[in-house]
Amino acid sequence: MRVLCGGTDGVDGPTDAAGGWASPDTAAAIRHAGLDPAARLADNDAYPALAAADALLRTGPTHTNVADVAVVVSAGARRG
Repeated sequence: MRVLCGGTDGVDGPTDAAGGWASPDTAAAIRHAGLDPAARLADNDAYPALAAADALLRTGPTHTNVADVAVVVSAGARRG
């Protein structure tokens, strides 16, 4: 299953990132950079971990705020 959630005008909070993404390889990339992904999540501080994994989304200001979007892609049920 893949999940993408977003809702941004490109300027969100105190950082330059509008969001980030993760794949099955992201945790390994974070660990390779010397960070503990579980500790970053526990501290609610994903920015340094995602930055270390080159997984931040930096759009710059878009000057729009359309709405929040969530997309979930799931493989269908397999039949015998």
